[in-house]
Amino acid sequence: MSYTGPDFDPPQPRRSPLRRPLTVAIAALVPGALLGWGVYAAVGGPDDGGGGGADRAGSVRTSSPAPSSGGPAGPASPTDDATSPAGTSPSATTAEPSPSESTSAPAAASGPLKGKVVVIDPGHNPGNFRHASEINRKVNVGTHWKECDTTGTATDAGWPEAKFTLDVAHRLRTLLEEQGATVRLTQDADRPYGPCVDERARIGNEAEADAAISIHADGSGAGNRGFHVILPGPVHDGAADTRAIVAPSAELGRRIAGNFVRATGSAPSNYVGGGTGLVTRTDLGGLNLSTVPKVFVECGNMRDSADAALLTSGTWRQKAAQGMSEGIVGFLRG
Repeated sequence: MSYTGPDFDPPQPRRSPLRRPLTVAIAALVPGALLGWGVYAAVGGPDDGGGGGADRAGSVRTSSPAPSSGGPAGPASPTDDATSPAGTSPSATTAEPSPSESTSAPAAASGPLKGKVVVIDPGHNPGNFRHASEINRKVNVGTHWKECDTTGTATDAGWPEAKFTLDVAHRLRTLLEEQGATVRLTQDADRPYGPCVDERARIGNEAEADAAISIHADGSGAGNRGFHVILPGPVHDGAADTRAIVAPSAELGRRIAGNFVRATGSAPSNYVGGGTGLVTRTDLGGLNLSTVPKVFVECGNMRDSADAALLTSGTWRQKAAQGMSEGIVGFLRG
């Protein structure tokens, strides 16, 4: 089975994802191996940052600093700078971690998501590797204690997950704001490190988000390919109680997965999820401590050369953001 999707043109910046007709022509572009994903199409409709380190099944990442070849921002990929959306450069780093989240510009005056709040959690922070002691301290995630955060993974060439997640978060924010949503980021490289996984969840809770999404890329072994969406399992332990969000989070995850397939042409993970692209977990603080519908999206495996070629492409990252946006819009509109 081929896991490389068709080379779709990136979505137009101002075009509403709800107006894109699901024509037979687009369906025909999806590789034959993905035709079995009709169940996703039916669910998706037309329409923590707690990950990293030992959080990921099959992951090889650690909390140690990234290789020096990557640096805090990592070497730019051939298509990274040329295709990044304008106005997404991180603000200057503050002296101490900020207690508040990064809030988007005022939402559009009208749109199908007017009045809705979406929290985007770009996994990890580009500055985490400079603060090993801070991110290695333990926080309570309900079921157990775990590290505040990790550095995230990187491609073999040293391009870091933290840069990938922030870029996709900016693209997704733009698309959702065009639909009228109020969008908040848990971090925008505007703090030295973090926030910790418990604070990432708290930001979404305090915003009373209608939906929250944590963006990641995996660090599994070469040959492991594809995306997967992580759903919260039922947890009722200590400060964690996910019972009220399990069902709506599953619906959010299914819609995102279906639209991610259509927008990117990428296949679901071939190493977790049994080919469904959906994985339920109860060990992630960003999910355990959430009181609002929330999922993690592992967009691909940075340690596989074929997946890395997609993840480092600005064109593909725009498609990934489009798929996530369409899934969120479909979920919020019902």
